Amino acid sequence: MGTMLQREALTEADYRGEQFAAHDRDLRGNHDLLALTRPDVIRRIHAEYLAAGADIVETNSFTATRIAQAEYGTADAAAAINRAAAAVARAACDDVESADRPRFVAGVIGPTSRTASISPSVDDPAYRNVTFAELVEAYGEAARSLLEGGADLLLVETIIDTLNAKAALYAIAEVFDNLGYRVPIMISGTITDRSGRLLSGQTAEAFWISVAHAQPLSIGLNCALGPDLLRQHVQDLSRTAAVSTSAHPNAGLPNDLGGYDLSPASMAEELGAWARDGLVNIVGGCCGTTPEHIAAIAAAVTGVRPREHPVLPAYTQLSGLEPFTVRPDSLFVNVGERTNVTGSRRFAKLILDNRFDDALEVARQQVDAGAQVLDVNFDEGLLDSEAAMTRFLRLIASEPAIARIPVMIDSSRWSVLEAGLKGLQGKGIVNSISLKEGEESFLAQARVVQRHGAAVVVMAFDEEGQADTAERKVDILARAYRMLVDEV
Repeated sequence: MGTMLQREALTEADYRGEQFAAHDRDLRGNHDLLALTRPDVIRRIHAEYLAAGADIVETNSFTATRIAQAEYGTADAAAAINRAAAAVARAACDDVESADRPRFVAGVIGPTSRTASISPSVDDPAYRNVTFAELVEAYGEAARSLLEGGADLLLVETIIDTLNAKAALYAIAEVFDNLGYRVPIMISGTITDRSGRLLSGQTAEAFWISVAHAQPLSIGLNCALGPDLLRQHVQDLSRTAAVSTSAHPNAGLPNDLGGYDLSPASMAEELGAWARDGLVNIVGGCCGTTPEHIAAIAAAVTGVRPREHPVLPAYTQLSGLEPFTVRPDSLFVNVGERTNVTGSRRFAKLILDNRFDDALEVARQQVDAGAQVLDVNFDEGLLDSEAAMTRFLRLIASEPAIARIPVMIDSSRWSVLEAGLKGLQGKGIVNSISLKEGEESFLAQARVVQRHGAAVVVMAFDEEGQADTAERKVDILARAYRMLVDEV
């Protein structure tokens, strides 16, 4: 959409329209606003892509969250932008679809201008300029409005920070609960450079493990790179994800003027080869992609057999910045427990003395010594345990050598566990929940854990107390297992 809008040579007055005539800031460049002020332009561009052979068009709503729109002073227009963006895309699809060939509107939810895993301050790695709760609120408003406008599915895309994406998926799940129905979700991350990682440090496989709990229609990659540099990472997802895979790369890398030079024929040749090699189910283009590119890509994949979803073994999969899979031949999993105030006097003293940077060295030593999972516990009466958990997890996120392994959030207090869940980019472990307070509490906590995408340790407690025999342990845990599998 951005490439085509640049061709339109729109003026600031086009962006402003009558609705924002008195607005006190320059609105040029706020492309999403055009769904309200120049819907005719947006509809015409959608029509061009549909005529070229697109089956799915993305709403013009990449920055239409309250957080991102605040930079233009238009935060209060976020919901209206999303509704209008979905409605204009739906109208364009209605013009051309038929019973034999439906067309679909993907309601786009972008990354926002703020990141939950990365500090904007080089002097304070634990600082964040947005909270998980703020992201959930903003994403929820966007998702709800896109559906109200007529979106057929939701696309969380150009993900540079998986914790932001997890907030979006959490918000979407809440929206579905409130509406009483759900639509398909597409998830698409962005490998930012030749390192093969998202901006927040995750590999493609770790990214997939972190968001798989959302049970998406597809997982994929888009933006930043051209198809030549993206293929390896799409191949990683194709190998590890038992859902459809998608790819909409840029038309090459940007040139010195910010344009894109990869021709439609060259891009189609690359993506056609991916399809023939069984790597993808859904293909398209991102920055620099014109209707001519889409026409060439559509022709290149016509008649190609779609990728078959792999049948994968049901292993426990966790992730930090990197994936960690527990297989039958994995032997014991080494859990580093020195970052636990109840198990390490040294760590407890460092935390109580507010020496978090020194405490971080304890975590580094655990990883260097071979820990495959890092247990983090702040259950100390003199501590603000929620704040300590939040701060320490943010510091871990700033240290790739530590953050590469999964984290086990360890507490006897649910509020501390929940604070930890809001700070984990990867798929961690909650330690623990139990049936001690009854089935209703157990199920409520389990659903929150699942919605955050974490694994969980279940303790052998029930309403009568701790299991004191092998038979009681088996009975309690079998009961808990069936509830988790059948009811959550």
